[in-house]
Formats: sequence, C-alpha cells, structure tokens
Amino acid sequence: MSNRYFWSGALLLGTAVCATPPAFAAGFSLLEQSGSGIGTAYAGAAASADDASAMFFNPAALSLLESPQAAVAAHAINLETKFSDRGSILPPAGLGLIPQGATNDNAGDLLGLPNAYFAWPVNDRLSFGFAINTPFGLKTDYVDPWVGRFQGLRSELKTVNANPALSWKVSDTVALGIGVNYQYAEAELTNAVLLAPATEGRAGIDVDDEAWGWNVGAIFTLPSATRIGVSYRSKLDYTLTGDTSVTTLGGLPIAAASGPTSVDITFPDSASLSVVQPIAEGLDIRADASWMNWSEVDTVFAVNPATGTPRDVLHFGFDDTMRYSLGVNYRRNDQWTFRAGTAFDESPVKNDVRTVRLPDTDRWWLTIGARWQPTENLLVDAGYAHIFVDDATIALTREQTGAPPSFSSRVVGEYDSSVDILSVQVSWAFR
Repeated sequence: MSNRYFWSGALLLGTAVCATPPAFAAGFSLLEQSGSGIGTAYAGAAASADDASAMFFNPAALSLLESPQAAVAAHAINLETKFSDRGSILPPAGLGLIPQGATNDNAGDLLGLPNAYFAWPVNDRLSFGFAINTPFGLKTDYVDPWVGRFQGLRSELKTVNANPALSWKVSDTVALGIGVNYQYAEAELTNAVLLAPATEGRAGIDVDDEAWGWNVGAIFTLPSATRIGVSYRSKLDYTLTGDTSVTTLGGLPIAAASGPTSVDITFPDSASLSVVQPIAEGLDIRADASWMNWSEVDTVFAVNPATGTPRDVLHFGFDDTMRYSLGVNYRRNDQWTFRAGTAFDESPVKNDVRTVRLPDTDRWWLTIGARWQPTENLLVDAGYAHIFVDDATIALTREQTGAPPSFSSRVVGEYDSSVDILSVQVSWAFR
C-alpha cells in the first residue's frame, strides 16, 4: 500500500467523528487538543499534567502521570463566518456578462474534531506516550456563485499527526520530554477563473504530502508546589504535490491550464511558557503565554514542477503571534473538579492582506468546564468555550495568475464571526 493511501485511510479514521476542522486558534492552527484543558482556556497547559492529553502541550507531562492511561476527546464546533458585501467588483473583463452572485454568505458550519492519547509509565523514571491528533486545519466554503468567487470558493486543509514521545523524570523537581511528529497534510483550493472575457470557469488545486517534526519540553516543580512548564514544537516543511484542474462551467477540462502542481509551504514552530500555582486546598491558578512563528508563512506559490511556472500565488504575509491565557481549577472533592478560563489570541493576518480563504482576526475566549470521577480509574471531562471574534474588514484586489489586469477582482466587505465549542473527553487509568 502506498504512503498516500495509508495516510488517506488514517485521515478518514482520525476524522471519523465528523467533518474537516476549521482553524480556531490563530491562523490555521488548532488548539482543541484536550477535552480537559478547554475548561481553563488551555491556561497552564504545558505544566498541568491533568491526564494523558497533556502530552500534546508538553511531552514532559508523561512522567508526572502515576499509571497507564488512555484518553479520547471529541470537540463539536459551531463556526459562524458571515460575509457582508460593501462594494466588491467582479473582473472588468466579465462585468455585465457574468452573474454577480451572492453578496452575503456564511462560510461556517457545524464541525467536529477528535484526538486520542495513550500514556505508559515504563518505570519510576521513564514514561512513553503516543498521540493521534490534528494540529492544523482550515475550512471555508462559500456558496457558488458568490461575489468573491474569483478569490476563493472552497479552502480546505486537513492534517493527521502521529506523535510518539518519551519523558524522563530526572528528579522530584525536574521532568524532561521529547517527541517525534510524523504528519500528513492534504489541501484543496477552488475558485472561479475567467477563461476568456465573459467566459467563466472553475479552477481547483488538490495536493498532499508528509513531513517530520519534533517537540520537546520540561516541567519544574518548585518546593512551593508551583509547576513551571516550557515546551517547543518544531516547524514542518512540506512540498505538497498533486494536480491543478481547470474546467468550464459545464465541467469540460481545459488541458492547457491543468496538470501536475507542487506547493512548498512551512507550517510554523511554536513555544509555550506555563505556570500552575496552588493557592489553597484543591484550588490552583493557571497561566500561559505562547508564541507561534507565523512569519514562516508569507507568499506561497503553486507551480508546474516541470517548468516552475506559477499556477497560482497566495499572498499571506503573516506576522508572528502571541496567545495569553488565565484559568482557575477547583477540585471540590474526590468526584468533582470545576474550571473556568479566558484567553486572548492574536491573529497573524494583517488587515491589508486579509483573504477570503482565511478571514482571520484577533479573538477572546471565555470557557468553563468540569471533571467527574465516578470511579478511581474513570475520568469524564466536559468543557464549553465561546470565542468572541473581532469584526474583520477586507478590501483586497487579486490578480488572476497569468492573465491581464482586466481579469483581476476586488472583494470589499466585512466578516462577523463567532465560535462555540463543546468538548468531551473520557480517560481511563489502568491501575
């Protein structure tokens, strides 16, 4: 079986709970990796070690778990991304000759995201873990036709990440961790094109690839019981390969504009600093500051690998971002724990280069959560987050690659977005 078919099967298995995930952290990264951490807005995630899912945020957390454990989480995500037109302009070569299309649209949907973790303490010092998750994802899907279709119709990114990890408990105060990431990515981009003045068609790019990365971390436990966690996830370099397909509206292929396609892109590295501070019996405060190197994503070229000729050009021009979170965790008794949190998440998208494919902007998180422990071995976590997304304006002119200026379009409008997330996680300890 080829690697492409293997990872396509893994992708279907990994996302069997529901559909393709959109991006709910900055850019096209996905922070929804734990059903327990969402209750505190993932504050202190790199120092928490609440269950096996903590290994995503810091592999050193594995050696703080006392027994083997498996955790499975599912996230139901309702995304609203409403576009309102404020004077968009179709390509002049088609004005009056092609339909304008919808001027108001919701590119969001009700979607889902699963992840799974396994932790195994080999002995008092060494622990092993394995995770299957989706660190990156994106989906925007507009009605066809709409007024901005020449800049984007469907944009979809799927990833599946396999992450084995080891943790070494150096002492009662220091734990170290390291992991390897083997990630599969698949991307699909579609948009309208002018095949000639007044003659509209459709173009699509479908590409995929695999990449290797790594992650490391450390947790320091102070005499005061304060825990400090630091972690780092490496960048991943992709050369996505596949095909470009250009057709008429009736589906007739345009061979001269279609063919093999290659896209070089780097998914960014990130680093986190987390603190968990006990303040009373059963009560702790958690904080986190995380950085992501989004400036790795600038201008992305989709090219004919045989000639190097561009088939499409995507201008992102991202800035690096910071995310700050603060949460509280209250263990009321042996059965119940309650959580709440908030976070501010910067967007890498600049106002002057915001695109219809990723109309991202800054957002605030408000979260609550609870843990129920009916038996010694079973943990059930549930959490809810509402994400307030700043209104985003767009005023972007985009050229059609290889075509004259009269084939360019301009999208002018405003996005009104919000996100609601409901997460559930079940963890089982093998004692």
